Amino acid sequence: MRERRLTARPVGLDSGQLLLICAAGMLTVAGIAHTAAEGLTDPRVAIGFGVLIAAGELARLTMPGNREVAPISTAASLGYALLLDVGGRPAQHSALQVVAVMSVGMIAGGLPHLAVGRPPRLDALARRLLAGSLLAFAYRPLTGPLGELARDTADRHGNWWPALGVMAVLVTVMLAADVVIAAMHRAGQVRTAFGVAVRDEIRMAAPLGAAVGASGILLALASHSMDMTALPAFAAPLLVTQVAFRKYAGIRATYLQTVRALSRVTEVGGYVEPGHSRRVSQLSVAIGRELGMAEPQLLELEYAALMHDIGQLSLRDPIPGGATVLADPAQARRIAELGAEVIRKTGVLHGVAEIVRRQCDTLGESPPMASRVIKAANAYDDLVSGSTDRDRAAAALERLRLDGGSAYDPGVVEAMTRVVDRLVLVTRL
Repeated sequence: MRERRLTARPVGLDSGQLLLICAAGMLTVAGIAHTAAEGLTDPRVAIGFGVLIAAGELARLTMPGNREVAPISTAASLGYALLLDVGGRPAQHSALQVVAVMSVGMIAGGLPHLAVGRPPRLDALARRLLAGSLLAFAYRPLTGPLGELARDTADRHGNWWPALGVMAVLVTVMLAADVVIAAMHRAGQVRTAFGVAVRDEIRMAAPLGAAVGASGILLALASHSMDMTALPAFAAPLLVTQVAFRKYAGIRATYLQTVRALSRVTEVGGYVEPGHSRRVSQLSVAIGRELGMAEPQLLELEYAALMHDIGQLSLRDPIPGGATVLADPAQARRIAELGAEVIRKTGVLHGVAEIVRRQCDTLGESPPMASRVIKAANAYDDLVSGSTDRDRAAAALERLRLDGGSAYDPGVVEAMTRVVDRLVLVTRL
């Protein structure tokens, strides 16, 4: 009889992602086939926007939360979909040609990444293609009357406000649809409430989405007077924004790597069992998602859970196995306070230090939710020690449940029970 631990983390693509990729694939085939049959309308413009889309895909980046984005590519796709005219010449390309240009540009921009072993995420690529296609199919039929109004000879400057209003509304709808699709996938992948996933996606996508949407609209409008020089002129500011986002993502990744390295000091020193901090962190984040905590709160929770035992470095005689759940409450509180002091000296993790300091508070002292989560997750791992035995896990959960009401938050314990039942499955062969 053998036991095996299975996690709920998906190995491949889920059904929603496959559906998204298949839809994008069918659109690509339809767009390229239609353009090949009908011929490329205004090749110079199509090639110019296609090159910019490819360059944007080449410069794609990964944002916090493993979100792959390509701001320049997306802005160029929006600009081509919204194009009314170029240098005074009406843009007469169809929505299917927009799809074809986007598809070819994205594929061309992804090939260098594929060659060096960094293939683009197909679901993210499909989302970008579908978002641009949705806008193209909604907007291209309106270009005739909007273009005539904008180029009205009765008014020397034309009337661009109706076109601008339609562009803004459709781009907003497109971005909202993209957020909903992203939230649906993320809710299934990380096991969080859909409302929380929507809120996190809006928080992460709003700054970059606003910049991309505005750049796409400006690119379409500027092409009227600037001709093809509008492409590099409006891509440059977006490139600066992308560099800033890349630096932010790099700083956040460095923080997490540093915290993870620091958390292993207690393991190397023999104060806690190997893997304890990592297991507590993973379980805490899963519980936090189950409770509906937002992504910034989950990041602080992850930092605090990784370093929750760092105060044990001050002990002359380590606690057997590092199990603070078995330690004297006064000693456990002192460990938490010393750990918080160490974290506070970093000068940038004050919120994390407070979570660690209050992890031993009773419920009557109203500790933060993150502290309650870490306290329960730490106690559970101290009791099971990474074991995959279901009976041992059930016994540990029952003990925490019996201690609930004073030592452990009953809501946190119940959320942890659901997480453990979902993430740790024992199969007997």
